[in-house]
Amino acid sequence: MVRSRPVLARLPRMGRARTGMTIYVTAIGDGEARAHWIDRRTVIWTVDPSLTHALACAPDGGIGCRDGRLTGETRTLPLTPGTLSAGQRRAWPHLAGGTALTLRPEDARLAKDVLRGQVVAVARDASGAVAAATGVQIPGVLDDVYAGAAHARLGPSGRLLPRLALWAPTARRVELAIGGRTHPMRLDEETGVWSARGRPAWYGKDYTYLVTVYSPAAGRVVTGEVTDPYSLAAAPDGVRSRLVSLDDPALKPPGWDRLAKPAPVPLDRAVIYELHVRDFSASDASVPEELRGTYAAFCQDGEGMRELRALAADGLTHVHLLPVFDFATVPERRSDRTEPGLDLAALPPDSERQQERVALTADRDSFNWGYDPLHYTVPEGSYATDPDERIREFRAMVAALNGAGLRVVMDVVYNHTHSAGVLDPIVPGYYHRLLEDGSLATSTCCANTAPEHAMMGRLVVDSVLTWARQYKVDGFRFDLMGHHPKANILAVRAALDALTPERDGVDGRSIILYGEGWSFGEVAGDARFEQATQANMAGTGIGTFDDRLRDAVRGGGPFDDDPRVQGFGSGLAGAPNGAPANGTEEQQRERLRHYADLVMLGLTGSLRDYVLPSGRKGSDVGHNGAGAGYADRPADAVAYVEAHDNETLFDALAYKLPARTPMADRVRMQVLSLATVLLGQGAAFVHAGGERLRSKSLDRNSYDSGDWFNRLLWDCSAGNGFGAGLPPRAGNEAAWPYARPLLADPALRPGCPAIRAARAAFGELLRIRASTPAFALGSAEEVRRRLSFPAGGEGVIVMRVDTAGLDPRWDVVVAVLNATPSPCTPPVAVPPGRRIELHPVQAASADEVVRRSSFDPAAGTVTVPARTVAVFVISNEISSENEFPAP
Repeated sequence: MVRSRPVLARLPRMGRARTGMTIYVTAIGDGEARAHWIDRRTVIWTVDPSLTHALACAPDGGIGCRDGRLTGETRTLPLTPGTLSAGQRRAWPHLAGGTALTLRPEDARLAKDVLRGQVVAVARDASGAVAAATGVQIPGVLDDVYAGAAHARLGPSGRLLPRLALWAPTARRVELAIGGRTHPMRLDEETGVWSARGRPAWYGKDYTYLVTVYSPAAGRVVTGEVTDPYSLAAAPDGVRSRLVSLDDPALKPPGWDRLAKPAPVPLDRAVIYELHVRDFSASDASVPEELRGTYAAFCQDGEGMRELRALAADGLTHVHLLPVFDFATVPERRSDRTEPGLDLAALPPDSERQQERVALTADRDSFNWGYDPLHYTVPEGSYATDPDERIREFRAMVAALNGAGLRVVMDVVYNHTHSAGVLDPIVPGYYHRLLEDGSLATSTCCANTAPEHAMMGRLVVDSVLTWARQYKVDGFRFDLMGHHPKANILAVRAALDALTPERDGVDGRSIILYGEGWSFGEVAGDARFEQATQANMAGTGIGTFDDRLRDAVRGGGPFDDDPRVQGFGSGLAGAPNGAPANGTEEQQRERLRHYADLVMLGLTGSLRDYVLPSGRKGSDVGHNGAGAGYADRPADAVAYVEAHDNETLFDALAYKLPARTPMADRVRMQVLSLATVLLGQGAAFVHAGGERLRSKSLDRNSYDSGDWFNRLLWDCSAGNGFGAGLPPRAGNEAAWPYARPLLADPALRPGCPAIRAARAAFGELLRIRASTPAFALGSAEEVRRRLSFPAGGEGVIVMRVDTAGLDPRWDVVVAVLNATPSPCTPPVAVPPGRRIELHPVQAASADEVVRRSSFDPAAGTVTVPARTVAVFVISNEISSENEFPAP
């Protein structure tokens, strides 16, 4: 985060609200930087090789071009045509087609000095006139000449006597501003690290760095006041870093050093509950008002914590917290926030007024998802009762969740910052990814970072290690992980694996990692490096989200113009909604067959070499132009059908199921959809409230929709959030014609019986998953050997798991997912003399419909009611009878 010093340089001031992007300009080439200095001797530039080339350097900037000649005081370093090595081509694939130009050895030794000023690549014709000139991108050469920085101490360190260190290799001068005084910092020429040592009195004080550096944005040398990228604490709103020792007892809740954690759970056995800190308690009347929406709410015995403990008892293993690092878009002091006016609950359920009121205060209210980082390694202050208490209260939250039997996952967002001004003023042109022309890459929606650069990649690793060691976080979910190099995520894994309880206080090997393995933007298709995408992460045990299962169950995709496209769990099997987007009857049947393959594949953990009943391997089944099966082992895939992104599952079903579908059947389809997640191999991921029919009133992107549209209601008498008004115009208006009649329909607002039924069925599925190894086979070999899909009929999936030798009670577990509106009777082979029965959890179910499931020994078939998931078990003991017990 940067603040300008008015007497020196007008750099962008970063407040807590959204800001514009930094636009890079130089005095040459209309702001372009098309040349790339990739190491001390090599420049790549797509330019006519027959011209004469050089680097023009000016310590204070000012290079220009007039009438074919450079202006300003410059030093020229000749460049001669060269050839890229195989290693250089691998390291810079997106530049491999450019012209390689080489510096003389004696000039390469000048790189450190040259990089502290303006550098321009120049091409001259035979007459000596300038034919082309452009700015130069410098991350590669910085990584080369300052390779020693990879192991230097950065940020705050020391015990009694603090030390502060900042990597700013291109800076002319760096000073430390702390306690009302300015202190000089020393430069280590080998590493590019500036450092200063202080006194114990520095602890608890706010500080910033004054960095004097050549800025391409300004076209001259400027001095900017910046916060520490390695900050461990911050003043409210992140305007300054704060020097603390995380070992200070005042920053620890009682018992922190003796915290007992729930037993570790491998990723393929995890059941993860995605939760937003503010959502958790903002609408919970059982929590004191002053604690709602804060870390402290997790330390209360409110309805939300009681429910989390109950879910943990059922089999939930992890709570995944949406971003809880210091982010930019919520004022951290409560007194600085403004909430929507009016009694929104009194407005009609299909009104536009609710979203209008929410939009008026969206930039100043208490809510945002938080995907806009300021300081990666500082807890967010708006979630604290007082931003100055954020560290202690964050730790107390972790302890409370651990005490409830749940491990804690952090959603981390290292792929971008909320603007380039967070990091760029420290080392201009380094921390953020630039496109080939020098413009800022923003494919993530914000200022993309560049973890392929050594020190940005190191910042990712160091930050994760701090959260693991100092905050005892049990897992990390990487936002847009495909924008990271695979090597960077593997470096995180290796660093965590090295943590030991004896030395670090945590077992790093027990920490789980997963993320969004999407491929898009300037890095798509491994354009710049091998990405951390679904297929590339296969075999690593680092999970990626399985969008194949999501799309098959819900139907269509998250960006459909018509939200009524149906899927396996939303009525495509026998309950058409009449929308033209679903196609003809034959097209629907063909799509249902394809979706069934995707669901079966998801139940295996999306293994690419699993052979489906159709005879096709997972990798041969298509999904959006790629092979649907991509995993080498179950731990590579994270199964889900809803998350914070896109409509909730209940809302998707509201769009997709026929309008007259009774609420009881909507509940059954919700449960069936969730069963595809909970009864499969690999990690199971559920969105908070999905077990209780949570709605966001059809909002497909509620990142800034306030508490109103994001309500998580633990009290069923308050409903589920459906009918809170038309969802915010931005991102939803095109769907309003579909949404309006649904929101106005009182039959679509569930009452307590429906919500309780959904929660009870969800808990049963959790207990079934937790009570048998059938749903945690562990390896691909075991899945291929033990798991099969007997024929079930159209709209019915039968999954059979051989558990002989794994389970002391049962030799076989059979799950039947009947997505049709009619009972189904698939055959089930039962070994002679063995007994088949409902899983004990379902035999005692509160759902009388599932208890009606039966077995006909004469026909060798089971009967499963409509829209029902039934799990049967075949005992490993010989029985004199083989019939299904009466309910």
